[in-house]
Amino acid sequence: MTGYVFYGLAVFGLILSVLADRRKTAAALRKALQAFLRILPELGGVLILVGLALAFLDPPAISRLIGPDSGWWGVVVSAGVGSVTLIPAIVAFPNAALLLSQGAGVFQIGAFVTTLMMVGVVTFPLERQFFGTKLSLARNLLAFVFSFVVAGVLSLVLEGHI
Repeated sequence: MTGYVFYGLAVFGLILSVLADRRKTAAALRKALQAFLRILPELGGVLILVGLALAFLDPPAISRLIGPDSGWWGVVVSAGVGSVTLIPAIVAFPNAALLLSQGAGVFQIGAFVTTLMMVGVVTFPLERQFFGTKLSLARNLLAFVFSFVVAGVLSLVLEGHI
């Protein structure tokens, strides 16, 4: 139901934009299409990888690896994978929802997504060039630790404990 509300708001906003300035709206839609086409190969690649993983891992296997009963081991594994993965949020969130629907735990997926967004193992060499080794290392370590806090809060909120 929430999806329909957001789609409705998007269509309403698009209509308002067209009424306000048709030319600017067309230019914005062209830019949005170009941005979408730029991320499409990355999105497709990740969706294929997740699809293959889901084909080989049934929901009970996913649940054992990163499900609610996997405990801290599953959280650490998820955080580790998120730390070394470089995918945009627009790709990460739908895949996180897919993994949740297949038996992954909220705490585990929260750790995966937060480390994915905040920790940059792959981007560390570039970050180090701009900020130095000490600051880059400190930022990544703090982000890694903080991701467990965020994942814990997400888990408490989304599972109805708060």
